[in-house]
Amino acid sequence: MEGPIKKIMVYIDGTEESITAGQYAICLSKSAGAELSALYVINTRALNELLRARIFIKSEQEEYKNDLEKDADRYLKHIKALADEKAINVNLIKASGNIIAEIKKSVKELDIDLLVIGELSRIQSRLDELHNEVERAMRSVSCSVLIVKDQERVETLYESLK
Repeated sequence: MEGPIKKIMVYIDGTEESITAGQYAICLSKSAGAELSALYVINTRALNELLRARIFIKSEQEEYKNDLEKDADRYLKHIKALADEKAINVNLIKASGNIIAEIKKSVKELDIDLLVIGELSRIQSRLDELHNEVERAMRSVSCSVLIVKDQERVETLYESLK
């Protein structure tokens, strides 16, 4: 019998919560026999807003974007190492643009059954709530979404995975 989850995508943003989500997605992928993809989005929309607000000049924007590219590569490489350790293939995707649009686009193009994200950050203000793009993406994707919590439990699950 084939299960309901054939394709899993985990959203990685460099936070501890997203790495925990990556570990959980690896466990799910192994137990469900599902394909696994990991997505990192470089938020160029935010960079453009910093330039427009004159917080950055063009050369600073390019330098910061290069740093973000390196961060994306480093975190995706880390997820690949975690997956390799458990003999799971992972499709690494690095995108640039609007976080919400890129998550929705990848979910649709890859025909993802389950989006896995890390625990959402605590909302400190109405402005934080307005700008929480991962939460907005979660609410607008066409597939089911799993929010991973309990880092210690996930690490135990991951470590015990053969």
